[in-house]
Amino acid sequence: MKSALPVCSKWSTKSLRYLLPLMIGMVSLAAANPAFAEAERMLRTLTVTGMGTESIPTTLSQVQLGVEVQGRTAEEVQQEAAQRSSAVVALLRSRNVSKLQTTGIYLSPTYDYTDGKQRLIGYTATNSVSFRIPTEQAGTLVDDAVRAGATRIDGISFVADDVAIATAQKQAIREATEDAQAQAEAALSALGLQRKEIVSVQVNGATPPVPLFREAAMARLSADAAAPTPVVGGEQEVQASVTLQISY
Repeated sequence: MKSALPVCSKWSTKSLRYLLPLMIGMVSLAAANPAFAEAERMLRTLTVTGMGTESIPTTLSQVQLGVEVQGRTAEEVQQEAAQRSSAVVALLRSRNVSKLQTTGIYLSPTYDYTDGKQRLIGYTATNSVSFRIPTEQAGTLVDDAVRAGATRIDGISFVADDVAIATAQKQAIREATEDAQAQAEAALSALGLQRKEIVSVQVNGATPPVPLFREAAMARLSADAAAPTPVVGGEQEVQASVTLQISY
């Protein structure tokens, strides 16, 4: 009986003669194709996210105020609210406030509830506006607006000007990038690995400052105040995050 081993050896040698060029061709294709090279790099990457924060002073006040009038008829209260609102708006325009806009016009019935019964006793009209002004002028202007006819202050928030915010956003992104790189260096160094190149960068954006808010909602105001209303701003934070993918 003849052994099959020589036949198998002969077949294996013949097979390798055809398979070897094919394998070399596949390796060459992987080296020449950028997609293969990219896939290889992605197999050994580190992903880190850095944070950056910038504090900036608030120099502007975003004021919301309005006129509220109560009376027996809808026409009566609406006309009075319109007259007072016109006087307030004229004052604000004369002071060159920015971003002046109407934020609400409301007219609603007022009821009295006695012995479980609902009875219409009048109407309430409310007109409100918002505007921006330098914070150092806000207190005096609010007092003058009350004298002109405003009866309520719905809130004051504090923001930085657009130029300061844009500058702070760029700086926060730079800080976030540096923070991400420092994290990557620390991690790779601890593992005894060498950093190669940045594969991808994702900037999640810089968050503008969240306004500080002081509230005096639905407050009835008196025009006879002896001292100007104090309005004091503060600092706000602009935050950014940057995610880096680094090969090693």
